[in-house]
Amino acid sequence: METTTETVEILNDLVQINNDRITGYERALKEAKPNDADLRGIFLKMIDESRKIRMALATEVQALGGELETGTTNSGKIYRAWMDVKAVFTGHNRHAVLANCEAGEDAAQKAYRTALESKQLPAYIRNLINSQQTELIQSHDRIKALRDQG
Repeated sequence: METTTETVEILNDLVQINNDRITGYERALKEAKPNDADLRGIFLKMIDESRKIRMALATEVQALGGELETGTTNSGKIYRAWMDVKAVFTGHNRHAVLANCEAGEDAAQKAYRTALESKQLPAYIRNLINSQQTELIQSHDRIKALRDQG
């Protein structure tokens, strides 16, 4: 039973970081300039990606009899507030928006690494989390490459 409780907690932590990610990219959409159509498309893709990931995690939480978290993490709230303040000083500049997105992606990677450190995860959950982490690494690298271009 303790393994199940720990697994539900880990899954819910990942649900929350994906909620943060969705909120962060929604904010980034607002910060992007009208001529940044490429960024708008990427940000929408990232939002969709996290919604799909969240749905997969939620399915497992419910299958384990757990209650799904619907909020965001405390660090996520801090991240979004920092992004709001930074935008005021940067004038909504493309590089700053992408740098903030990369910081959010770094937080997501840290959450996934922490989740995978648990020795209690069933193999099928570990495989799910590994697969999601791989997908998110690709997204991180895409954001970083865009940031480095401009």
